Amino acid sequence: MNALLANILEAHGGLDRWKRYAKVEASIASGGGLFALKGLPQDSTPRRMTVWLHEERASVMPFGAPDQRTMFTPERVAIEKLDGTLVAERHAPRDSFAGHQVNTPWDPLHRAYFNGEALWTYLTTPFLLAMDGVRVEETQPWREGAETWRVLRAYLPGTIETHCLVQDFFFGEDLLLRRHDYTVTIADGFAAAQLVSDYTEANGIRLPTQRRAYARASDRQPIRDLLMVSIAIDDVRFEQEGDGTKR
Repeated sequence: MNALLANILEAHGGLDRWKRYAKVEASIASGGGLFALKGLPQDSTPRRMTVWLHEERASVMPFGAPDQRTMFTPERVAIEKLDGTLVAERHAPRDSFAGHQVNTPWDPLHRAYFNGEALWTYLTTPFLLAMDGVRVEETQPWREGAETWRVLRAYLPGTIETHCLVQDFFFGEDLLLRRHDYTVTIADGFAAAQLVSDYTEANGIRLPTQRRAYARASDRQPIRDLLMVSIAIDDVRFEQEGDGTKR
Protein backbone atom coordinates (compact mmCIF):
# COMPACT_ATOMS: atom_id res chain seq x y z
CA MET A 1 0.00 0.00 0.00
CA ASN A 2 1.09 3.58 -0.70
CA ALA A 3 2.84 4.80 2.49
CA LEU A 4 0.97 8.12 2.54
CA LEU A 5 -2.36 6.33 2.15
CA ALA A 6 -1.52 3.98 5.01
CA ASN A 7 -0.90 6.96 7.30
CA ILE A 8 -4.09 8.68 6.09
CA LEU A 9 -6.17 5.61 6.89
CA GLU A 10 -4.63 5.46 10.36
CA ALA A 11 -5.50 9.12 10.94
CA HIS A 12 -9.14 8.36 10.05
CA GLY A 13 -9.40 5.44 12.47
CA GLY A 14 -7.35 2.68 10.93
CA LEU A 15 -8.02 0.02 8.32
CA ASP A 16 -8.27 -2.81 10.85
CA ARG A 17 -11.06 -1.03 12.72
CA TRP A 18 -12.81 -0.16 9.43
CA LYS A 19 -12.84 -3.81 8.39
CA ARG A 20 -14.70 -4.76 11.55
CA TYR A 21 -17.76 -2.80 10.46
CA ALA A 22 -20.25 -3.77 7.75
CA LYS A 23 -22.23 -0.56 7.29
CA VAL A 24 -22.66 3.02 8.43
CA GLU A 25 -25.87 4.92 9.12
CA ALA A 26 -26.11 8.72 9.28
CA SER A 27 -28.63 11.53 9.11
CA ILE A 28 -28.06 13.75 6.07
CA ALA A 29 -29.52 17.09 5.02
CA SER A 30 -28.80 18.16 1.44
CA GLY A 31 -29.07 21.36 -0.57
CA GLY A 32 -27.36 23.32 -3.32
CA GLY A 33 -28.12 24.53 -6.82
CA LEU A 34 -27.74 21.25 -8.72
CA PHE A 35 -31.10 19.87 -7.63
CA ALA A 36 -33.00 22.95 -8.77
CA LEU A 37 -31.25 22.70 -12.14
CA LYS A 38 -32.52 19.13 -12.35
CA GLY A 39 -36.10 20.14 -11.56
CA LEU A 40 -36.01 18.40 -8.19
CA PRO A 41 -35.42 21.06 -5.53
CA GLN A 42 -34.16 19.53 -2.29
CA ASP A 43 -35.75 20.47 1.01
CA SER A 44 -33.67 20.62 4.18
CA THR A 45 -35.45 17.76 5.97
CA PRO A 46 -32.90 15.29 7.40
CA ARG A 47 -33.04 11.79 5.99
CA ARG A 48 -31.49 8.55 7.18
CA MET A 49 -28.73 7.20 4.96
CA THR A 50 -27.37 3.65 5.10
CA VAL A 51 -24.16 2.71 3.28
CA TRP A 52 -22.64 -0.77 3.17
CA LEU A 53 -18.87 -0.48 3.54
CA HIS A 54 -17.50 -3.48 1.64
CA GLU A 55 -19.94 -3.64 -1.25
CA GLU A 56 -21.40 -0.77 -3.25
CA ARG A 57 -24.89 -0.60 -1.81
CA ALA A 58 -26.83 2.27 -0.26
CA SER A 59 -30.31 3.30 0.84
CA VAL A 60 -31.98 6.51 2.01
CA MET A 61 -35.32 7.05 3.72
CA PRO A 62 -37.78 8.62 3.51
CA PHE A 63 -37.72 9.20 -0.25
CA GLY A 64 -40.70 10.67 -2.05
CA ALA A 65 -43.13 9.60 0.69
CA PRO A 66 -42.80 8.90 4.43
CA ASP A 67 -43.09 5.14 3.87
CA GLN A 68 -40.61 4.88 0.97
CA ARG A 69 -36.87 4.33 0.63
CA THR A 70 -34.31 3.85 -2.12
CA MET A 71 -32.16 0.81 -2.79
CA PHE A 72 -29.01 1.44 -4.85
CA THR A 73 -26.41 -0.88 -6.35
CA PRO A 74 -24.37 -0.34 -9.54
CA GLU A 75 -26.66 -2.73 -11.40
CA ARG A 76 -30.02 -1.44 -10.17
CA VAL A 77 -31.71 1.45 -8.45
CA ALA A 78 -35.19 1.17 -6.96
CA ILE A 79 -37.75 3.01 -4.91
CA GLU A 80 -39.73 0.76 -2.62
CA LYS A 81 -42.10 0.81 0.32
CA LEU A 82 -40.63 0.04 3.74
CA ASP A 83 -42.25 -3.40 3.55
CA GLY A 84 -40.34 -4.09 0.31
CA THR A 85 -43.18 -3.43 -2.14
CA LEU A 86 -41.67 -2.11 -5.37
CA VAL A 87 -42.64 1.40 -6.48
CA ALA A 88 -40.20 1.88 -9.40
CA GLU A 89 -36.89 0.45 -10.56
CA ARG A 90 -34.27 0.85 -13.24
CA HIS A 91 -31.61 -1.64 -14.29
CA ALA A 92 -28.22 -0.44 -15.60
CA PRO A 93 -29.17 2.97 -14.17
CA ARG A 94 -26.08 4.83 -15.35
CA ASP A 95 -27.14 4.30 -18.97
CA SER A 96 -30.20 6.48 -18.37
CA PHE A 97 -27.94 9.58 -18.11
CA ALA A 98 -26.64 9.28 -21.68
CA GLY A 99 -26.63 12.67 -23.40
CA HIS A 100 -27.51 14.60 -20.23
CA GLN A 101 -26.42 18.22 -19.86
CA VAL A 102 -26.00 19.95 -16.51
CA ASN A 103 -29.59 21.27 -16.71
CA THR A 104 -31.25 18.12 -18.11
CA PRO A 105 -34.18 17.27 -15.81
CA TRP A 106 -33.97 14.21 -13.60
CA ASP A 107 -36.74 11.86 -12.59
CA PRO A 108 -36.83 10.38 -9.05
CA LEU A 109 -34.79 7.33 -10.10
CA HIS A 110 -32.04 9.59 -11.46
CA ARG A 111 -32.03 11.37 -8.12
CA ALA A 112 -31.95 8.07 -6.24
CA TYR A 113 -28.97 6.90 -8.30
CA PHE A 114 -27.04 10.13 -7.70
CA ASN A 115 -27.74 10.00 -3.99
CA GLY A 116 -26.60 6.38 -3.78
CA GLU A 117 -23.33 6.65 -5.67
CA ALA A 118 -22.39 10.02 -4.17
CA LEU A 119 -23.06 9.20 -0.50
CA TRP A 120 -21.50 5.77 -0.86
CA THR A 121 -18.34 7.47 -2.13
CA TYR A 122 -18.31 10.12 0.60
CA LEU A 123 -19.07 7.84 3.54
CA THR A 124 -16.41 5.31 2.55
CA THR A 125 -13.68 7.92 1.94
CA PRO A 126 -10.74 7.58 2.45
CA PHE A 127 -10.98 3.82 3.00
CA LEU A 128 -12.31 3.24 -0.52
CA LEU A 129 -8.81 4.19 -1.72
CA ALA A 130 -7.56 0.88 -0.31
CA MET A 131 -10.21 -1.22 -2.08
CA ASP A 132 -9.28 -3.81 -4.70
CA GLY A 133 -8.67 -2.30 -8.12
CA VAL A 134 -8.10 1.27 -6.87
CA ARG A 135 -4.69 2.76 -7.69
CA VAL A 136 -3.36 5.91 -6.02
CA GLU A 137 -0.40 8.18 -6.60
CA GLU A 138 0.76 11.34 -4.88
CA THR A 139 0.66 14.44 -7.07
CA GLN A 140 1.82 18.03 -6.58
CA PRO A 141 0.90 19.49 -3.17
CA TRP A 142 -1.74 22.20 -2.93
CA ARG A 143 -1.15 25.48 -1.12
CA GLU A 144 -4.24 26.64 0.78
CA GLY A 145 -3.59 29.84 2.73
CA ALA A 146 -0.86 29.07 5.24
CA GLU A 147 -1.33 25.32 4.84
CA THR A 148 0.14 22.82 2.41
CA TRP A 149 -2.16 19.93 1.56
CA ARG A 150 -0.86 16.66 0.17
CA VAL A 151 -2.83 15.28 -2.76
CA LEU A 152 -3.60 11.68 -3.68
CA ARG A 153 -4.94 11.02 -7.16
CA ALA A 154 -7.11 7.92 -7.29
CA TYR A 155 -7.74 5.83 -10.38
CA LEU A 156 -10.93 3.88 -9.73
CA PRO A 157 -12.02 0.75 -11.61
CA GLY A 158 -15.09 0.78 -13.84
CA THR A 159 -16.76 -1.67 -11.47
CA ILE A 160 -17.28 1.20 -8.98
CA GLU A 161 -20.14 3.60 -9.66
CA THR A 162 -18.94 7.05 -8.65
CA HIS A 163 -18.69 10.57 -10.07
CA CYS A 164 -15.74 9.76 -12.36
CA LEU A 165 -12.84 7.32 -12.56
CA VAL A 166 -10.05 9.79 -11.69
CA GLN A 167 -10.48 11.84 -8.51
CA ASP A 168 -8.18 13.96 -6.33
CA PHE A 169 -8.19 13.89 -2.52
CA PHE A 170 -6.47 16.65 -0.52
CA PHE A 171 -5.19 16.03 3.02
CA GLY A 172 -4.03 18.51 5.67
CA GLU A 173 -0.94 18.30 7.83
CA ASP A 174 -2.94 16.12 10.24
CA LEU A 175 -3.67 13.81 7.27
CA LEU A 176 -7.42 14.39 7.52
CA LEU A 177 -9.36 15.02 4.32
CA ARG A 178 -9.81 18.70 3.42
CA ARG A 179 -11.03 18.64 -0.17
CA HIS A 180 -12.23 16.24 -2.86
CA ASP A 181 -12.12 17.08 -6.59
CA TYR A 182 -13.98 15.23 -9.35
CA THR A 183 -16.11 15.70 -12.44
CA VAL A 184 -19.78 14.70 -12.46
CA THR A 185 -19.95 12.64 -15.64
CA ILE A 186 -23.69 12.05 -15.39
CA ALA A 187 -24.26 15.83 -15.52
CA ASP A 188 -22.19 16.79 -18.59
CA GLY A 189 -18.93 16.35 -16.68
CA PHE A 190 -18.99 19.60 -14.74
CA ALA A 191 -15.92 20.01 -12.55
CA ALA A 192 -16.42 20.16 -8.79
CA ALA A 193 -14.25 21.07 -5.81
CA GLN A 194 -15.81 19.72 -2.63
CA LEU A 195 -14.58 21.30 0.62
CA VAL A 196 -15.02 19.25 3.79
CA SER A 197 -14.85 20.31 7.44
CA ASP A 198 -16.15 19.82 10.98
CA TYR A 199 -14.82 16.37 11.79
CA THR A 200 -16.53 14.00 14.15
CA GLU A 201 -15.59 10.59 15.51
CA ALA A 202 -18.06 7.70 15.42
CA ASN A 203 -17.15 4.26 16.75
CA GLY A 204 -13.46 5.14 16.37
CA ILE A 205 -13.77 6.31 12.73
CA ARG A 206 -13.18 10.01 11.96
CA LEU A 207 -15.13 11.70 9.16
CA PRO A 208 -16.19 15.23 8.14
CA THR A 209 -19.76 16.31 8.81
CA GLN A 210 -19.90 19.27 6.40
CA ARG A 211 -19.43 18.93 2.65
CA ARG A 212 -19.74 21.80 0.15
CA ALA A 213 -19.28 21.02 -3.54
CA TYR A 214 -18.62 24.11 -5.66
CA ALA A 215 -18.13 24.42 -9.39
CA ARG A 216 -14.37 24.34 -10.05
CA ALA A 217 -12.64 26.95 -12.20
CA SER A 218 -9.86 26.24 -14.70
CA ASP A 219 -7.27 27.30 -12.10
CA ARG A 220 -8.69 24.59 -9.77
CA GLN A 221 -10.15 27.15 -7.39
CA PRO A 222 -13.71 26.60 -6.12
CA ILE A 223 -16.19 29.17 -7.43
CA ARG A 224 -17.79 30.20 -4.15
CA ASP A 225 -20.83 31.73 -5.84
CA LEU A 226 -21.72 28.39 -7.42
CA LEU A 227 -22.55 26.00 -4.60
CA MET A 228 -23.79 22.90 -6.40
CA VAL A 229 -24.35 20.48 -3.52
CA SER A 230 -24.21 20.85 0.26
CA ILE A 231 -24.44 17.96 2.70
CA ALA A 232 -24.66 18.11 6.48
CA ILE A 233 -24.04 14.79 8.26
CA ASP A 234 -25.12 13.96 11.81
CA ASP A 235 -25.77 11.03 14.16
CA VAL A 236 -23.26 8.67 12.54
CA ARG A 237 -23.19 5.02 13.61
CA PHE A 238 -20.99 2.20 12.34
CA GLU A 239 -22.45 -1.29 12.70
CA GLN A 240 -21.30 -4.85 12.45
CA GLU A 241 -23.23 -7.28 10.27
CA GLY A 242 -25.77 -9.69 11.67
CA ASP A 243 -26.86 -8.59 15.11
CA GLY A 244 -26.80 -4.84 14.38
CA THR A 245 -24.47 -4.23 17.30
CA LYS A 246 -23.11 -0.69 17.36
CA ARG A 247 -19.53 -0.61 18.68
